[in-house]
Amino acid sequence: MRTMKEKKNIQIGGQAVIEGVMMRGPEYYATAVRRKNHQIEIKKEKFHSITKQNRFLGLPVIRGFVSLIEMLIIGIKSLNFSASRAELDFEDPKKEKKASNSGNKFSEYLSFVLAFGLAFLLFAYLPYQIADWLKLSKENIYFNLFAGMIRIIFFVVYIWIISRFKEIRRVFQYHGAEHKSVYAYENDIDLSPIKIQEFSTLHPRCGTSFIFLVLLISIALFSIVDTIVSRIWGTPGILTRLAYHMLMIPFISGISYEILKLSGKNINHPLVKMLTAPGLALQRITTQPPDDDQIEVAVIAMKCALEIDLENNDNLKFI
Repeated sequence: MRTMKEKKNIQIGGQAVIEGVMMRGPEYYATAVRRKNHQIEIKKEKFHSITKQNRFLGLPVIRGFVSLIEMLIIGIKSLNFSASRAELDFEDPKKEKKASNSGNKFSEYLSFVLAFGLAFLLFAYLPYQIADWLKLSKENIYFNLFAGMIRIIFFVVYIWIISRFKEIRRVFQYHGAEHKSVYAYENDIDLSPIKIQEFSTLHPRCGTSFIFLVLLISIALFSIVDTIVSRIWGTPGILTRLAYHMLMIPFISGISYEILKLSGKNINHPLVKMLTAPGLALQRITTQPPDDDQIEVAVIAMKCALEIDLENNDNLKFI
């Protein structure tokens, strides 16, 4: 285990989960969740990115999309872990063992299908269909600019609506706890709640900023490609346009990753500030001020992911 004095120049990041936080370090990722009885349960797993093991997958842009897939896998595992803990808290304690061993895989898969279908409808098909109804299909720049703006509006409105729910607001508080804790670590500050609370909940390397970058960059690249396609084969239909736009997502996410990675090293550059400003603005919704208990959970997840010594605490349980 390493101490804070042995801190290396490494980046740490994570995500909020149900009543907890997942943090990812260079070699491990850890998810800490606070149970109803106030005990903090921790699941820690070793992880080595394939981008570090394969030279081709580690190339710029390519590594961005691969890293995104890896983070999605880790994120889903962490969410499932936190959901299983939350489910136990709502179950009869006598049924805890049965509940933990029996998962309804069908409902799980169905929820993923429905979520993907809703996302495709709101952020892919509908923006293009609205732009087509307005007779913008032959004006590639205006078509993609309008569809892109509709997509951004739908995304912001969707985030704002779900933020009204109490359960989601608590997740956003844990999101704020994650950002504050990361800031404290990056500034080599003592990881105590009173010190961590001094930092902002807005962080430029957040996934929210990444999504905004993807949305903005896609407008420019889709416009360029659509213009080329129109010159060669004529104006594409909505489904055709959607098909090759979807194929471009890995490339766009890879570029967005590189920009976000670069922004973390040049945070005070005017261009970087301009590119990260929309994401930081949206974080005023997706992050909320956490309480000290939520920060405690985030710090424990961080220390486990970085292998920093934990203080003696009988309230911790490793799964």
